[in-house]
Amino acid sequence: MRTLITLALLAVLVMAATCYESHESMESHEYLNPFINRRRANDFIQADTRLEAIAQERIRERNKAPLERQREICEDYYPCELYAFRHGYAAAYRHYFGRRRTK
Repeated sequence: MRTLITLALLAVLVMAATCYESHESMESHEYLNPFINRRRANDFIQADTRLEAIAQERIRERNKAPLERQREICEDYYPCELYAFRHGYAAAYRHYFGRRRTK
């Protein structure tokens, strides 16, 4: 009987030690309400920097490097693209479009 009571007390102590909800876990406000309000959701991101980054990306799209423009021109012309697979886009562009000079 004594052993049974000792084991029961030991089981209660182990359960209390493992199931105890400490104060540190309650400090997080996510415990009570895991969702935050819409206004606070993006407080850490500055709106102007996002818009500025989008504008910079649009500017980069408009101002392409000359080699990128040449590659796109070559990709649109099928024989140039086939030549590029074998010799590279720079050589293919020179071969098909290098002689054409516009003033």
